[in-house]
Amino acid sequence: MTSQAPLLRAAYAPIAINRSFYDQVASTSDRVLLDSFILPIRSGRAWNVSAGDVFRISTPEGPQVGDLNLWNAHDSRERFWASRTRQLQAAHVTVYDRLWSTLPFLRPMATIVADSLKDYGVDTEGGRVHDLLGARCDPYINKYLTGVDRDVHCHSNLTRAVKPFGLTEFDVHDVLNVFQCTGLNSEDKYFMVRRPRTTGHHIEFFAEIDLLVALSTCPGGDLSLRMWGDDIAPGEDPAIACCRPLKVEVFRLPPGALDGWERWNAETYKGNHGL
Repeated sequence: MTSQAPLLRAAYAPIAINRSFYDQVASTSDRVLLDSFILPIRSGRAWNVSAGDVFRISTPEGPQVGDLNLWNAHDSRERFWASRTRQLQAAHVTVYDRLWSTLPFLRPMATIVADSLKDYGVDTEGGRVHDLLGARCDPYINKYLTGVDRDVHCHSNLTRAVKPFGLTEFDVHDVLNVFQCTGLNSEDKYFMVRRPRTTGHHIEFFAEIDLLVALSTCPGGDLSLRMWGDDIAPGEDPAIACCRPLKVEVFRLPPGALDGWERWNAETYKGNHGL
């Protein structure tokens, strides 16, 4: 029997992207800083980013995983869709990859324009960075595994972060794990490893629509300790042992920098699902 794999791989054509425009965005130095803050360890925060602006997440004090959520700032029903992004982009994302929204909207919400880890590739353990495979940590699975109630998991951090914006736990969704290094092993099981080990990495996103963004500094920190650092040496503070803050900056581009940018206006499905 003839293999169908080539046909399946060809089923979806690449969606065109204007790389020269995003290169221009990444290289624009005379940006205006609109906002800048440090997100403390094991906490969450939400903020708005206007279409055409850029937000940057960095690791000022060393390796730290961040769990990222996105919503349409004007309609929280439209939110980041991790699984479709995995299909259209990759399981680990970098420059030129887009973060796509849920049905029935299905459009790019943000595009990655800069990534200091874009050349990381695959490490000796099979890991890659900026993960779309794993779920956010949450207090429910922690209770199953440990019998302990904890309120600093990414799900809880994000829930607290979006409450001032009128959103609830039900709005928190699957994440992009920025700076997290993961993969699938020979048994097709998910694994995480501590990477990278240096200070000062960053990733930048261009907002394709008006966004509400939320970020959690994962209690797993740099993933060097199992179960959120609960099994560290006696007397050592788990927050200090594996966790570090993240820095967030929001920039406005100068006049003319958006020349060549076209808001998403693709032909879309207009049927009624056979109803």
